[in-house]
Amino acid sequence: MRSNIWEISDTLVRVALGKEKADLVIINSTFVNVNSGEILENFGVAIKGDRVATIGQVSHTIGPDTEVIDAKGMYLVPGFLDAHVHVESSMLSLTNFAKVVLPRGTTAVFIDPHEIANVLGLDGVRLMIEESKGLPLKVFVTAPSCVPANPMFETSGAHLGVKEVEEMLRLKEVIALGEMMNYPGVLATDPEVMGKINAAHRMGKVVEGHDAGLLGMELAAYSASGISSSHEMTRKIDAIERLRLGMYAYMREGSAWLDVKETIKAITEAKLDSRHACLVTDDREVDSIIKQGHMDHVVRRAIEEGLDPIRAIQMATINPAEHYGLAREIGSVAPSRYADMLLLRDLTEVDVDTVIADGRIVAREGKLLVEIRAPSYDEKYLRTVRLRRKVEASDFSIKAPIKDGRVRVRAIEAIEGNVLTKCSIEELRVRDWEVLPDAERSIYKVAVLERHKATGNMGLGFVKGFGFKLGAVASTVAHDNHNLLVLGLRDEDMAIAANTLAEVGGGIVTVDEGRVISLVKLPLAGLMSTEEPESVAEELERTYEIWRERGCEWVSPFMTMSLLALDVLPELRITDRGLIDTVNFRYVDVIYR
Repeated sequence: MRSNIWEISDTLVRVALGKEKADLVIINSTFVNVNSGEILENFGVAIKGDRVATIGQVSHTIGPDTEVIDAKGMYLVPGFLDAHVHVESSMLSLTNFAKVVLPRGTTAVFIDPHEIANVLGLDGVRLMIEESKGLPLKVFVTAPSCVPANPMFETSGAHLGVKEVEEMLRLKEVIALGEMMNYPGVLATDPEVMGKINAAHRMGKVVEGHDAGLLGMELAAYSASGISSSHEMTRKIDAIERLRLGMYAYMREGSAWLDVKETIKAITEAKLDSRHACLVTDDREVDSIIKQGHMDHVVRRAIEEGLDPIRAIQMATINPAEHYGLAREIGSVAPSRYADMLLLRDLTEVDVDTVIADGRIVAREGKLLVEIRAPSYDEKYLRTVRLRRKVEASDFSIKAPIKDGRVRVRAIEAIEGNVLTKCSIEELRVRDWEVLPDAERSIYKVAVLERHKATGNMGLGFVKGFGFKLGAVASTVAHDNHNLLVLGLRDEDMAIAANTLAEVGGGIVTVDEGRVISLVKLPLAGLMSTEEPESVAEELERTYEIWRERGCEWVSPFMTMSLLALDVLPELRITDRGLIDTVNFRYVDVIYR
């Protein structure tokens, strides 16, 4: 149970004066002060319980029972905060997510559980909140604002209206309204959209943004609603305009969305003030976390792109804490704050040696030192894939207006490492009234099957990119509606892939020539595994190995694939209801006439 400052303030005063002794003291550190922007040598920190009592000269706080850590010149920095993350994208339960990010220096996360909310509604949000209790990782929740993301064009497992959003915002664990993806609704002052935003304002809570591509007048209008942040930035100008409007610019480095290289130029080249800039992961898969890191990796990337290390650390600590109104609790190593801090062997390499959370050493040299027990889950959270009937190969037939020859089609062109897609007009062969995919040009059939309510809805189209030559790949992770997404070259394999995921409760499957050749089971809401992180990472890496062997050389191709159904991003997407032009927000035919 974490302390409240009013419960321990008198004790902290006595420790700071040396009248009472500290529980834990760190000496001889090279102290990175994110409040003043200084690096101070031979600095100490005195901790009582889960709070910092004093910093600087701390010898007077050491008693016979005080644990003393000699930092031996290592850099002492605050624990890293991830200002915007979807835990579900790691494919891990929240408990197992904590196990892998804590040793990398992340001590607090601001999660938007809209993935699980799209499957399980309020129950999914409550599940995440309940699981967060007792974890050494601090978990702050933002209430999903767009469930479904676009009700006009998709079917999700739940609908969270103004009433449900207000219910979430009243929870003490909910710190903000989550990313408002429906930016057309904001600009049109849609009553439901504005109702959710204004509910957060009335309760004094932050409103998070999601505004891909907006600039100028429209961006200013979006910001005028009181939305105070944005993570959908891919260009230098995106970050510049948001910082000039007083928004917090979230510079993202996930598994596939590698945006820091360009967005950081708003600071390194345009020389803008960095106090409203934050570093975030947004979506990061388990294998990326294990191999590269979490927030430590994002901070490192910012430094590699020329950002001053102190500024980079501020963008992962004090800046997000100030944005969420929590700087008196977290985000810096200072008196009265929670004792969340790291010892780094190297500042520019962000080489994490020791992690302290709530005044306890929780990890050292990449190893977790505290036990975190996994919860058990009710069956209703584990059996969420509901199809109307068993899928057949004929369900994936795309009919042509001619018996034989060639026709032009609209294809979703996926772009490596980018959340955006293009609408590509492609000429494909027709045989016996059916349009065929083209393996040589990496043009596959793509289908989305509704899997929440057994409606039988199914959207069909084509997608270009990725490069793999396989019978089918499929997943129940398909942002944000998380229906069953299938890509393939052979209808029979596509049917096997869909039916396999229905049987196991969700996941990622690869099928070729009638045989399942890889399977990552994700039974928790069809989004997350209940297995240990290393096991999930191995299964995912095996899948990626197969995809690479069959021609896909993309970085984290699954993350790009999972966004093909996200109908709030340009230009062309597919849902269970069909092919969507997301620039003009209208249905379009697969056959281009």
